Amino acid sequence: MVPGVARLRAIAPRPALVAVGVANAVPMAGIGVLGWDAAALVLLYWLELGIMCLFAVVRAIFAGRPSEFDGDPLIVGALERRRASLSIPGTGLGVQLSTLPVLVAAVPMLAMVWLFAGAVTVGVLGEPPDPGALETVILGALGILVGEGAQTLREYFYGGEYREHSAQTAIQGVFVRGAAIALGGLFTVTMIGLASDSVATDEPIAALEPGVVGAPLLLGLVVVKFGFDLAGVYRDRLVAFDESTNVLFGWAYEPPTDEPVDGSLASNASRIRPALWGRLLGGLARVRRRPGAALVGVPVLLVALLFATGRAWTIAGALALGAVLVPGALLQADYWLRYGAVEYRTDGDAVVASDRLFRTTLWRVEPWDETGLRIERDWLDERLGTRTLVIELGDDEELRLARLPDVAPVLEAFDRRPDRPKE
Repeated sequence: MVPGVARLRAIAPRPALVAVGVANAVPMAGIGVLGWDAAALVLLYWLELGIMCLFAVVRAIFAGRPSEFDGDPLIVGALERRRASLSIPGTGLGVQLSTLPVLVAAVPMLAMVWLFAGAVTVGVLGEPPDPGALETVILGALGILVGEGAQTLREYFYGGEYREHSAQTAIQGVFVRGAAIALGGLFTVTMIGLASDSVATDEPIAALEPGVVGAPLLLGLVVVKFGFDLAGVYRDRLVAFDESTNVLFGWAYEPPTDEPVDGSLASNASRIRPALWGRLLGGLARVRRRPGAALVGVPVLLVALLFATGRAWTIAGALALGAVLVPGALLQADYWLRYGAVEYRTDGDAVVASDRLFRTTLWRVEPWDETGLRIERDWLDERLGTRTLVIELGDDEELRLARLPDVAPVLEAFDRRPDRPKE
């Protein structure tokens, strides 16, 4: 590239920056040219936030990288470890299993953020825009809907940006922006309420006249919105700043990649599957390893006790039974997600775990990868005549090969004997 052209491109404004400037200038023009009042502009911003929440959910659903969670929570940890996706035929897109718990938590939270933002901005003004301004606001919102949809299709899907995101990173910007607008609006209106002499101090903030609230609230929302728009445009520079400092601001977080695992073995590889009854009942034997599951039934049991004090024995008995069955069902579901469809293969040189349901390879262990071997047997192993082989890796990581009828083929891949069974 010619040096002069490179310098010109370096100093030229980014297209996204121009788009941000236009997007924030249009509402101001609506006030000056179309006669919008503060209520009209605040309503437009609120509708825009709802549209952004909608497309954030769409982007999160089809994010190409798995989500990452702290610890190994029940059900959620099992979905994270599967590293599989539900493919959309003919598109190359898929829904990561680890995305599902993110959506379960994020969709209600986004709805609450949107409603809260509306309550402290649109709701506090008390009066809707006049009919003429309302029509143009709706048209503006439709334009934002079309524009956001086109940008999502062009950059996120067609441009392949979804490959760089997990559901968490695809959705986190809307949470920050929505919370900032809501808190900024709440702070602005609160300050006006404290400073205004137009209402009595014991009246609610909604009693303020729209004209009193409008200008400061408008300024606060515009500044906050424009600031977060700029942060999105210059995210790459914020990432570089984050990486160059000792304080992590979160910009440089990189979602885990879903790299394929080599599942190739010799043609004579042995196949070992967990015992059928071990897969069906294995979750019930994990109460000691997952005591937190029992806490799910505690609130139900307390309600059952309340009905018992009122001698409503049928309802109390049903709730008490549910307090036992629900934790048991969660434990069994977690266990099945981890081990139910897993098959282990070994040719004496490596051990490979395969997911027969999604036809993917979960992990591969070479003899030099392990730092320890041990065999565990609990009460279910004793009754089924099975063994649970634990392969210890670095960084306190373990791989559990649960309820195996025969561990000898797996042990042949390692050059030492396992530790004695733990009863």
